[in-house]
Amino acid sequence: MADLPMPTVRPTAGPASPSAPRPMRFILNWGRRYSLWVFNFGLACCAIEFVATSMSRHDFIRFGVVPFADGPRRADLMIVSGTVTDKMAPAVKRLYERMPDPKYVISFGACSNSGGPYWDSYCVTKGVDQIIPVDVYVPGCPPRPEALLHGIMTLQEKIAAQHPEDRRA
Repeated sequence: MADLPMPTVRPTAGPASPSAPRPMRFILNWGRRYSLWVFNFGLACCAIEFVATSMSRHDFIRFGVVPFADGPRRADLMIVSGTVTDKMAPAVKRLYERMPDPKYVISFGACSNSGGPYWDSYCVTKGVDQIIPVDVYVPGCPPRPEALLHGIMTLQEKIAAQHPEDRRA
């Protein structure tokens, strides 16, 4: 069964969104900031740390982040964790393109940031940012759950400071 193409109409905050008063921008950004639905694209050991972060000890749901969206069409945030091979790169790009706007990406771990210890392999993409735009990089091999929490809070700060028309297409 083939997926239907996404509509090309971009959602807006209204016809006067560029001139929206500051309190209205605050409310729009607050809603985006504290209702992030995550689509995890786990490819290696960093995906285990993502699961650890979503469990009760660290519990990133308290920050308004819902860890498991049904799929890319219902997600706001894509977390790419692990080694991205050249063969997986088209799938990463396709899943990113299926996400509705506004969409955000966190690159989680050394392998997704720059290729990690496999950077000189013939089949490893030298960072997910060569395929899709990345908003926040979380370093480490594998990063600790606290590092992902810090990355999520950094992304939420970026969203809070965002102008409604500055969304990426």
